Amino acid sequence: MTGARGLADAPHYVGHRDRLRERFDSAGADALADYELLELYLCLVIPRRDVKPIAKKLLARFGTLGAVLAAPEERLREIAGMGPRAAQAIKLANALRLRGLKEELGKRSVVGSWEALRDYCRAHLVHEASEQLRVLFLDIKNGLIADEVQQHGTVNHVTLYPRELLKRALELGAAAIILVHNHPSGDATPSDADIVMTREVVEAGKKLGIAVHDHLIIGRDGERSFRALGLL
Repeated sequence: MTGARGLADAPHYVGHRDRLRERFDSAGADALADYELLELYLCLVIPRRDVKPIAKKLLARFGTLGAVLAAPEERLREIAGMGPRAAQAIKLANALRLRGLKEELGKRSVVGSWEALRDYCRAHLVHEASEQLRVLFLDIKNGLIADEVQQHGTVNHVTLYPRELLKRALELGAAAIILVHNHPSGDATPSDADIVMTREVVEAGKKLGIAVHDHLIIGRDGERSFRALGLL
């Protein structure tokens, strides 16, 4: 009798969560809509509240699950119901995702792992609101030594200083580098400035024995490789 009364008194969302868990356990993540997957995650950190409205508001604000994960913590907290703990939990999930992608990239030659490289770079840059230049520093076997943000720019421009970049490559003992930056406009087509900048780095690198294997531009609509385009 106590059990029946407890079930009757339980909040309406408890049974819904149980059904979500059962679907996830039996059929996996593909059986859940994006908002349901996010809802199931949020209920772990907000256990005594109906989090379906919060999940739907997050997706409405940011557009995709990837964008929710990549959103700055302060913007996540703008959503009603998203306290500091929940916002931190989402950032932790994103950090775990990025760490896993980096581990996959580090298991093999970066140059021979196009899909892993693309996924890693997109995860870091596709949702950035301003241009960011990252550099992957590689050893003699094209293994990843380090991935560093070299410059932050504006919505349509980032400045690269070849001397500083190559100085850092020498400090790390890198034999080669891959340049990566994003176009927040969504169009990953290289600009004239991108092409000139890349050629300056290539020429300066030759004098120091540091190769530029590629320059990837990341946009919401896809990515472009300078090497694949014949620009390197």
